Amino acid sequence: MNQEVVRVVLACKRDVWRSPDLFDLVEDYFEGSLHTLDFLAALDKSLHRARDSQLVLHLALQRHHHEPPAAASASELYASTLSELRQFKAAGEPFTDEFFAAFQTVYRQQMSMVDKLRRRKRRLDRRLRSVRVWRRVSGIVFLTAFAALLVCSVVAAAIAAPPVAAALAAAASMPVGSAGKWMDSLLKKYQDALHGHKEVVSAMQVGTFIAIKDLDSIRVLVEHLEVQISSMADSVEFAERDEEAVRFGIDEVKKKLELFMKSVDDLGEQADRNNMRMCHILPEYVFFINPANGNGMSESLFEMMNAFHDICRKDIKFKTSHYYLNVCSTNY
Repeated sequence: MNQEVVRVVLACKRDVWRSPDLFDLVEDYFEGSLHTLDFLAALDKSLHRARDSQLVLHLALQRHHHEPPAAASASELYASTLSELRQFKAAGEPFTDEFFAAFQTVYRQQMSMVDKLRRRKRRLDRRLRSVRVWRRVSGIVFLTAFAALLVCSVVAAAIAAPPVAAALAAAASMPVGSAGKWMDSLLKKYQDALHGHKEVVSAMQVGTFIAIKDLDSIRVLVEHLEVQISSMADSVEFAERDEEAVRFGIDEVKKKLELFMKSVDDLGEQADRNNMRMCHILPEYVFFINPANGNGMSESLFEMMNAFHDICRKDIKFKTSHYYLNVCSTNY
């Protein structure tokens, strides 16, 4: 949807540049992209930590089930497995305060944008209604004036008042109709410009609603993942009691690991979709904003372009946890 927003903005960019209020609103909308990049960077770091944790669990389970019996006694094997499980527990939550702070910043900015766009659209609707009324009024006024002159000239001719009739005929011959068309064309241009502004605002509204929906989806996935991590941490804590508990705890972790891996994959796919949207929106934003700022880029724009290049350098296929685990397991 961000591509659609950029398409509409670029199509109406001259109207946007001529309206300082609308230009500031578009600037605010794209400024939110910078906050989104910060959030996606924090999300990517959290996903890396989550994948590291699941790798620890995967290798611990793999060693426990595939370690040759002669390599160590059962007690040593359980102790080794328990040590690796404790590494998972010690890693703690992958979602840091930085992540939640970035999420709150982006979410507040998007909700603020919804309010700004709603107020702007109401103002545009009022102006459009006024222009439509003025077009009707001006048309009626000029038509009435022209008709009145014609009627008066006919009446003057009928009562045999040649000087008056001649004066009225001369007045009627003036470009009253042309003046009416000129006035209507001005009002129509203004109306078309307002329609363009409204199209830009509507596109940004849809884009903002989709961004909020994506953020809500990420929040739900993160909460679900946190519950699973907490559940597995409880299983590890239970496994610390004795050897029998270790066996039971490992079985519990094994059951929960597949769900944990799927949750990480789901969150990673959601992050990838947001990253790809940013890859599409930022270069086109440069074409929109750079001519308005003259030569050179602003600091925030330069920062956004650096972030864009960072995103495009990522090989997204390596971000699926199953692939990551297969590579690491093979190397191990």
